[in-house]
Amino acid sequence: MSKFQNLPELFFSKVKENIKNQHLLKINNTTNEIESWTWSNTYSSVNKIYQFINSQNFEKDERILLVSENRPEWMAADIAIMSNQLIAVPNYITYTSRDFEHILNDSKPKGLIVSNKDLLDTVLIASKKINFELQFIICFDQFENTSIPNLTFYDDLIEDPSVKPDKYHSIQRKDPASIIYTSGTQGLPKGVILSHGGILSNCEGAYELLQTLKSPDLTFLTWLPLSHSYEHVVQFVTLMMEAKVFYNKSIETLLPTIKVAKPHIMTAVPRFYNNLFAKMQINLKNQSQFKQNLFNGAITLGTKKLHQQKLSLNEKILDFLLDKLVRKKVKNNFGGRLEAFVSGGGPLDSRVGEALNALGLKTLQGYGLTETSPVVSCNPLHKVKVETVGPIFPGVEVKLAEDGEILVKGENLMLGYWNNQEATNKTIINGWLHTGDIGEFDKEGYLKITDRKKDIIVSLGGDNIAPSKLENLLTLSSDIEQACVFGEQKNYIAALIILSSDSKATKEQIDLYIEKMNTDLTQPEKIKRYHIIDEPFTIENNLMTPTMKVRRHEVEKKYSEVINGMF
Repeated sequence: MSKFQNLPELFFSKVKENIKNQHLLKINNTTNEIESWTWSNTYSSVNKIYQFINSQNFEKDERILLVSENRPEWMAADIAIMSNQLIAVPNYITYTSRDFEHILNDSKPKGLIVSNKDLLDTVLIASKKINFELQFIICFDQFENTSIPNLTFYDDLIEDPSVKPDKYHSIQRKDPASIIYTSGTQGLPKGVILSHGGILSNCEGAYELLQTLKSPDLTFLTWLPLSHSYEHVVQFVTLMMEAKVFYNKSIETLLPTIKVAKPHIMTAVPRFYNNLFAKMQINLKNQSQFKQNLFNGAITLGTKKLHQQKLSLNEKILDFLLDKLVRKKVKNNFGGRLEAFVSGGGPLDSRVGEALNALGLKTLQGYGLTETSPVVSCNPLHKVKVETVGPIFPGVEVKLAEDGEILVKGENLMLGYWNNQEATNKTIINGWLHTGDIGEFDKEGYLKITDRKKDIIVSLGGDNIAPSKLENLLTLSSDIEQACVFGEQKNYIAALIILSSDSKATKEQIDLYIEKMNTDLTQPEKIKRYHIIDEPFTIENNLMTPTMKVRRHEVEKKYSEVINGMF
């Protein structure tokens, strides 16, 4: 595999090799038919967006906002922006106008590429409020335009075949490619500047991880927001793998899309896997005792194989049958071709990872941060250790500080925080990025995350307690959808709990689950009190980030009386 100098070079080199092959696919929401782009179609789309932006005569490294759901035009726009030696600034479609006020003020983009009128209106409300002018707007979807200045519709862009997107040749690996805004669990989002080399180094590591899956029909399903660093890099991994990419528009259409796309690889955050396993458990309760025994048997024997324990002859025969009777059916729910789930964006409960792998859904947990482009490590296909986040990616250095904090060095490090040198200096010290995570290595060099430095609860007795561990344990119950624990400078831990929408559990049953859970916890970790609330944590009510992480401080602020009442 050759080493590319920049991301557009990666794209254009792959176009030449695959010009007529299928590339990008999505389901038409109106007709329910599959729409397909060849590599040639993608090139044409990149070129016409490139030519329009090029005509604006912007200076190198000017910023362009990109606001869209996942769709083929997204990739084309991203590459077109970078091909002009400009910096792409992807944004979540769930951002409010208030969020965009901050993004506009901070990044000061010259233009906006947006998918539809609703999203455009949200950005325009923000721009008018702060008196910010966009020099151009490209909108993917058509609508009746009455008074929006500088607006051009994607379908009206004209491609001149004689004009080639050749400005990218001078882009170096150290040059900025994009600004990814963090989800802002504790304040305003910070703009993370990622370089072409940083993202490419991640792609090169992912290629090594997944290259055994490379085939002419290799298909990725993308459904996490492309504005998130995790999914953002995946689109370039698909280029390097010369794979097909199937776009899913929303969580509501995910399962139908999976059955149509039949993906080989799919990425998701831990909450997806927790919910998936919880639903399996709920469905299992409605099955016959015989089917329950088969399902549990598949997990038991699959777990033994996962931990490389020898099976007896009878167990081998039974396991072979369970492949046909259980694991094949489970895999068929995901199109029948799934080779790997990849989990990132937070800690995956090892018991969930263990169960999914045992059921034939190979689940590879990785680790990283937006600031590391984003992947630092990931479990390999040939040997999964669910309690770890895998070996370190090639080209990445990791060492542990005296207090166990994970420090990272390498080309994958961000160039810094946009307009925030102070935060940059606090995060990168002597070339090492301080992650805020606590970890350890096992004998085979697999990294294990043990705590989160920033989220650690310090009890009144001075005990350090990781809230994510307790919250993951709570949500392992099929009756508990979400949880958030508290106990800073308190004598014990208390929890806010949201029950699953289909839960019929009584208080006594919840009490029993927590009591059983507590038996495996240390005394300071035990949950002594809890309160059930009705409103779930969502992006819309600002209690969850766009990447599905609970905004702990916002929850604490909103439910302060309830929380204080538990202590």
